Amino acid sequence: MADPRGFLKRDRALPERRPVDVRIMDWKEVYEDFESEKVREQAGRCMDCGIPFCHNGCPLGNLIPEWNDLVRRDDWEDAIERLHATNNFPEFTGRLCPAPCETACVLGINQNPVTIKQVEVEIIDRAWDEGWVRPQPPERLTGKTVAVVGSGPAGLATAQQLARAGHTVAVYERDDRIGGLLRYGIPEFKMEKVHLNRRLQQMEAEGVKFRPGMNIGVDVTGADLRRRYDAVVMAVGATARRDLDVPGRELAGVHQAMEYLPLANRVVEGDLAQTTISAHGKHVVVIGGGDTGADCLGTATRQGAASVTQLEIMARPTQERPSSQPWPTYPMTYRVSSAHEENGERVFAVSTNRFVDNGAGSVGALELVEVEMRDGRFEAIEGSTREIPADLVLFAMGFTGPEQGSFIDQLGLELDARGNITRDETYASNVDGVFIAGDAGRGQSLIVWAIAEGRAAAAAVDSYLMGTTNLPAPIPPSARPLVV
Repeated sequence: MADPRGFLKRDRALPERRPVDVRIMDWKEVYEDFESEKVREQAGRCMDCGIPFCHNGCPLGNLIPEWNDLVRRDDWEDAIERLHATNNFPEFTGRLCPAPCETACVLGINQNPVTIKQVEVEIIDRAWDEGWVRPQPPERLTGKTVAVVGSGPAGLATAQQLARAGHTVAVYERDDRIGGLLRYGIPEFKMEKVHLNRRLQQMEAEGVKFRPGMNIGVDVTGADLRRRYDAVVMAVGATARRDLDVPGRELAGVHQAMEYLPLANRVVEGDLAQTTISAHGKHVVVIGGGDTGADCLGTATRQGAASVTQLEIMARPTQERPSSQPWPTYPMTYRVSSAHEENGERVFAVSTNRFVDNGAGSVGALELVEVEMRDGRFEAIEGSTREIPADLVLFAMGFTGPEQGSFIDQLGLELDARGNITRDETYASNVDGVFIAGDAGRGQSLIVWAIAEGRAAAAAVDSYLMGTTNLPAPIPPSARPLVV
């Protein structure tokens, strides 16, 4: 341990966000640079606990105290080696993960926890800048072939692990670019796509073949995959969107978040001159209080919305950790993202009754009612109904599981009671040679769970093909987190 009194001498610190009036004029990431000496000081707050509960909070099993200590000692190259030992893509998790490791930090029991997530992203960004992130192609090929369907974090982690084990891997993606929600669901201000692109270049140099624009079940059948490849990994995510069946749903201007966000990203990518679903000059209402809702808010702000209102059916969380969610669990507390800081009003404990026609077949207002929880159910509060202006309504209410039909039917895959694809302790489905990784089998979850499951599924596939494996397998699919 480099500095045994670091947590006593320094408080938690994070990089500053760029001024709001500046950052909403572009799509660049919102944070200023963080001086390396400040990063080292923050890493020095790590207590090197005898039982590091941050490991419990992280599904990847990141060796957090080890790379904190290495950063504190200014040994950044060894730090990235320890970080990459458990995490294929720390540049993604360091920007997008809600950091359950931090809420499980032992220091967080009675102080501000270590800035684990910030140290992580600083390690990988420096590693890229210094040229320490290099392709790791296998010494020899096994002659085995694997198809990975889906190019989100679970699919990419699976593909990279299997390619490094010597298998010939092809990644199929129905969109025109590789990346899944990393590409088209995450706004540029949260993660600039340069971080994704250079990781994909590394994977190509390691032998991974990318097949964008290929819709499995349509362009290629499930039978074709089984015939062409020795194993198939379905990492298609949980992309079936939760809808809201209320009067006025059919009106123009009512959209799913995943109809809206990809178009905005395509404009930034240069594919479109302008989006066909724009918030410019409109009163925008976002239904759903999670990260996707905040992404919609930040995007609408940058498009020049007249106003943005984010609705959440749950009551406003408390500022402090609730007694029912003790350390080291991930607490439901009131959080303010960069998008919330920029603009908009957040309204809690309300439900949508209907969408109001503006007289021309488009939405013009939204009727809502305040609700409260009674006997485990939300019930409307009498006399609380009101209307708010709404020219554009976006559903950001989460996902219910993988999209059914198509390849699921073609392969004969079984679904569980929640609508997810069933798999056993080895990530194997009911169809021989077909494995399930990430949200497709787990349900909607965190990026760290997707990468962890991708790594574990890769180990299972390697063992299936070769009879044994040297790949790490961090978690069984039945594992349920102590954190969200």
